[in-house]
Amino acid sequence: MNIARHIALIDELCLRPFGAEHSPWEAAEGGPGYHVVVLERSHGDCATRAATVEQFEKYRDALYDPLAARWGDSPPWSGQTTLLRTEHEDIPAPWASLSARVRVAYVWEAVGTGRWVAVAVADRDEADDVKLIAMSTETAPP
Repeated sequence: MNIARHIALIDELCLRPFGAEHSPWEAAEGGPGYHVVVLERSHGDCATRAATVEQFEKYRDALYDPLAARWGDSPPWSGQTTLLRTEHEDIPAPWASLSARVRVAYVWEAVGTGRWVAVAVADRDEADDVKLIAMSTETAPP
């Protein structure tokens, strides 16, 4: 993992204009009011999935310190709680889709940018690769 490269991508997410429609770009996707970038990807191999999730959680946690130094400490955001809330509430995009992909995220208000940043491990879909992702959005977390 290259922390400096990942921080640079997160910085780009805070500056990149949002598109009017859903659109992919490089190793990322975007839509009205959000961007999501894949920082690391497992590339299959179900036999090592649990170990990969554990490793990517360590990567997520390693990104916490430099981002917390910049934007302050952040308690973990529960994707599970938000996912349960989607059954009874209208959870705004992109938080509803994020909660379907991740169990825990770190979330900060990126001071001076008007955006929120989340860093998480996307591992809920057993048929998909495990991914370390970062998201930026103009929508505050629910």
